[in-house]
Amino acid sequence: MAKEIERKFLVTSDDWRGHVDGRAAIRQFYLAAVDGRSFRLRIRDGSSAVLTLKFGAHGRERDEFEYPIPLRDAEEMQEFAVGLVIEKTRHEVRHNGYVYEVDVFAGALAGLVIAELETPDDVQKAKLPQWLGREVTGESAFYNASLARNGLPVAA
Repeated sequence: MAKEIERKFLVTSDDWRGHVDGRAAIRQFYLAAVDGRSFRLRIRDGSSAVLTLKFGAHGRERDEFEYPIPLRDAEEMQEFAVGLVIEKTRHEVRHNGYVYEVDVFAGALAGLVIAELETPDDVQKAKLPQWLGREVTGESAFYNASLARNGLPVAA
């Protein structure tokens, strides 16, 4: 079992774009998503698929299990998706020794840009990039499972 320890932030400017190290097109959907647990399939760049099971309350730390699955199986299971199929481009951006994953959403969630920082470190505000806005860690409306079920949060 792995622990996922992450912080989430709304992104307030495009200043990160000049520092992108890599990007991937992601299509993900949920087979089940209820409080405290979700079963997600993610297809990356149309070439690989991973099943992820997450357990725990929304917050900074959750239990996470990931398993590669055949791409064809994942594509067939999309028909059983709960809510929206999320489309986004994930950009890897380095800042002060940390890698931020900046997700630019498309489709029904177009306009939403969220950065995630996966680290057990307590990164102080002064060391965070200037292009980060409000921290939304623990705000369930900004978790992908909630976005799939409910769409854009009203105060995004």
